[in-house]
Amino acid sequence: MSGPLSGVRVLDLTNVLAGPFCTYQLALMGADVVKVETPGTGDLARQLGADAGLSAQLMGASFLAQNANKRSIVLDLKSDRDRDAFLALAGDADVVVENFRPGVMARLGLDHATLRAASPRLIYCAISGFGQEGPMSRAPAYDQIVQGLSGAMSITGDAASAPLRIGFPACDSVGGMTAAFAIAAALAGRARTGEGCVLDVSMLDSTIATMGWVVSNLLIAGAEPVPMGNDNFTAAPSGAFRTGDGLLNIAANKQEQFAALTRVIGRPDLADDPRFAAREARKANRAALTAEIEAALATDGAAAWEVRLNAAGVPAGRVLSVADALALEQVAARELVHDFAAVEGAERPVSVVRGGYRVDGTACPVHRPPPRLGEHTLEVLAEAGLAVGAAA
Repeated sequence: MSGPLSGVRVLDLTNVLAGPFCTYQLALMGADVVKVETPGTGDLARQLGADAGLSAQLMGASFLAQNANKRSIVLDLKSDRDRDAFLALAGDADVVVENFRPGVMARLGLDHATLRAASPRLIYCAISGFGQEGPMSRAPAYDQIVQGLSGAMSITGDAASAPLRIGFPACDSVGGMTAAFAIAAALAGRARTGEGCVLDVSMLDSTIATMGWVVSNLLIAGAEPVPMGNDNFTAAPSGAFRTGDGLLNIAANKQEQFAALTRVIGRPDLADDPRFAAREARKANRAALTAEIEAALATDGAAAWEVRLNAAGVPAGRVLSVADALALEQVAARELVHDFAAVEGAERPVSVVRGGYRVDGTACPVHRPPPRLGEHTLEVLAEAGLAVGAAA
């Protein structure tokens, strides 16, 4: 592996999404991520996804999406022999990541105190729904649960449809990215001090921390957030607007952007209208302003208006389907999607998304396809000079 984390060994005990998403980011950056899975079934994500055939082969689409660049070993951590093997592997590892419910690792005799006693340099990261402490710490949590408890659903949708679930597993993804950042920071700190640490990542905390102005306006200004659908509460006109063909997002947040918008759509008079001339006036008269803008936009389609507005310095973009987004020339130019000609176990070509970053102008390399369950057990244990524990 090459990349900024080349030479870093990560033992990945995680399942489904938040944890695997975290360790996938580390693997994309060059870390040697060894996925430690339960014999027979492995990561639950191996059985999840829209393709039943792949799930039946324990290579579910949900698993394939987050586990390239990793190696898979199987260990039964309830057995003394395999637990000892894991302890030996942890002694040489840089990072251990787990997303069990709090208390599970302690019952296995593999809690952070035990592991770090053997290796003070170890960075131990626990990802959970609510964190390792507090009255909700032992409660089960999935993305849907955290979306509701964080308040995110209460502000998604409009007055008629809210509360509404965000259309992708936002809390899992945010929790995983938070954990990846914390691990990278801990590795940088260890390079300076020589000491590892224990990281306690809460999906609930992580989600609330990323809600930005929604939270700060309540905490600081006492402004209760309300669901506003496709409108951006910070400015007007800022939201999704109907055109002659399709929806168009426009974010004319600055005064000069609003003036440019009125010129492009052929309504320069709107810039002098007392209802819309000033920022706060536009917010107060949002509905009336939207009606005027949409009437002008009805003369052409979203794609044409996107080009004209961006050329005039007004941020604008079509509202696309996921398929259309993936087909954008910009996405291709950034090499965001990596195609495997064939993946053993899935017996078919597989495309995966890389991380949303490039290093020295290059997309993060994807060297290894998502692994079959236990594919690297013999290899990894042999590297550590250990006998084979559970069968692959």
